[in-house]
Amino acid sequence: MQVDGYVEGVITSEKTLIISAAGRVKAQVTADKVIINGLFDGELFANTVEILPQGKAMGIIHSDDLCIERGGSFIGETQRTSQDQVVSLAKPEHEDAAADNRIENKA
Repeated sequence: MQVDGYVEGVITSEKTLIISAAGRVKAQVTADKVIINGLFDGELFANTVEILPQGKAMGIIHSDDLCIERGGSFIGETQRTSQDQVVSLAKPEHEDAAADNRIENKA
């Protein structure tokens, strides 16, 4: 997903969110990877965050992999993620039940 305009609210993506040089985001964002070359203000949960030369980020970033390139800026707070991955696909319930049955049958 790429933002070239203004977005306010909540953004959730299982893949990459790109905030272009013209993009402005004021939101709580959860994504696998976030690339900021515009303006971000809010709280961000991601496995990987890149702030490019024109990028400006303000707020709280929850990530174990943060890169700020020369010219980019960040004002705020960083925190480690509490999980191995911020965004992960959940197994359908029927798969979990089938796995439980296989384990019980072996015992």
